[in-house]
Amino acid sequence: MKRFVRNLVDFVKRNLFIYIFQKKQQDSQRILFNCDDELPDNLILKIADTQQEIEECLALLHDSYVGSGFMIPDPSGLRVTVFHALPTTTTLCAKIDDKVVGTLSLIRDGPFGFPLQKIFDLREMREKGGVIAEASALAVHRTFRRHGGTILFPLMKFMREYCVTYFDVRHLVIAVNPRHIHMYESVLFFKRLQEQPVENYDYVNGAPAVGATLDLQEAFAETGIYRKTYGSRPSSKNLHRYFLQRNLPNIQLPARRFFTTNDPVMTPEMLDYFFNIRTSHFKGLNDHDRARLHMIYDLPEYHAVLPDFSQRASESRLRHHARFSFKCPGRFSYATPKSKRVEVSVEVVEISRFGFVAQAASQLVVDVWGEVEIRFGVHEISRSSSCVVRDLGQRLYAFHVETPDMIWRKFMGAISKGSTKNDLDNATQFLNL
Repeated sequence: MKRFVRNLVDFVKRNLFIYIFQKKQQDSQRILFNCDDELPDNLILKIADTQQEIEECLALLHDSYVGSGFMIPDPSGLRVTVFHALPTTTTLCAKIDDKVVGTLSLIRDGPFGFPLQKIFDLREMREKGGVIAEASALAVHRTFRRHGGTILFPLMKFMREYCVTYFDVRHLVIAVNPRHIHMYESVLFFKRLQEQPVENYDYVNGAPAVGATLDLQEAFAETGIYRKTYGSRPSSKNLHRYFLQRNLPNIQLPARRFFTTNDPVMTPEMLDYFFNIRTSHFKGLNDHDRARLHMIYDLPEYHAVLPDFSQRASESRLRHHARFSFKCPGRFSYATPKSKRVEVSVEVVEISRFGFVAQAASQLVVDVWGEVEIRFGVHEISRSSSCVVRDLGQRLYAFHVETPDMIWRKFMGAISKGSTKNDLDNATQFLNL
């Protein structure tokens, strides 16, 4: 009995020590940043959308990864992956005096998935609903690595604002080296995807990795962990205020005429430059991935720079993936058998020439006809007769549009011809919508 009591006391002491140590470690992590840091006037945070900006991001990432042992040096001096070629990937950059000093890529769920999904289970997030994006390819110039409030935290704030306001993302996922996970857990409140670190993560040259996730909707809610933890702290340590209330004029969010939720930037010339000329990355892709790229960039000018694929791959069932994703508000109104008029709010997520897919605020009945009003942009509203043709589950419905109006036809014309966010803006300037 005495031995049992002694072992119990030792167990409690040991675990209490571990708890106190971890608590102190968390508190020390939260002291390292300063939310009131004065940012340089010449600091700009924006989407990397020019060839020079993307090249500087990939060069900074290359040097950072080589220095950390996450990749062997590449003759190109660039860290290039197939995810950088996708319209569902957005690269953010921080620039000082027109020189990139920080970068981060957001990989939205798409035809290639995520780098980390090969080794981490994402089923729990998919069941909760909402779009998932992987925050990857983070690098900060060594001059600024000791000053988190100057580059890293502004970049994180930019990431959150872009994800919530523009990218329509709820869940962020990351795969980081075990020695960095404490900052993400203690300060940013990411939760591990699994208990033990995964060894030999081939995406970063076999280095070990820990997977983690952050539910942006829950974490930043009024009753969320950020408000509970930081809400009563002084402004210099209040990340809740920093992320949700502090205005950083250094951040340049993209201007959009339409309610798209991604910002593709890769022109045929840029794809050719990064994946055929500066590197030979396209040559190393398997047949299936080559075919998928052709399904994404289904325009002749892109096919000329994309790698060829076999007839066998072309005959396999590959889903066509649109270059643009949407989140357009709208209303669907219809008459019940008792002639009562019902109006339901909808949110359009996919658009085609004669139809669309939308999330409805309430249950709809298949085969019912009504009038739909969709707001493609701030000043572009399409109105037409439409029918619910299929129930896709969880109040997601497919609609058929009987006779698309002029707004719809012009918008679809611009979407089908453009492949970058600039294409869409340029193609619609003269449409007089």
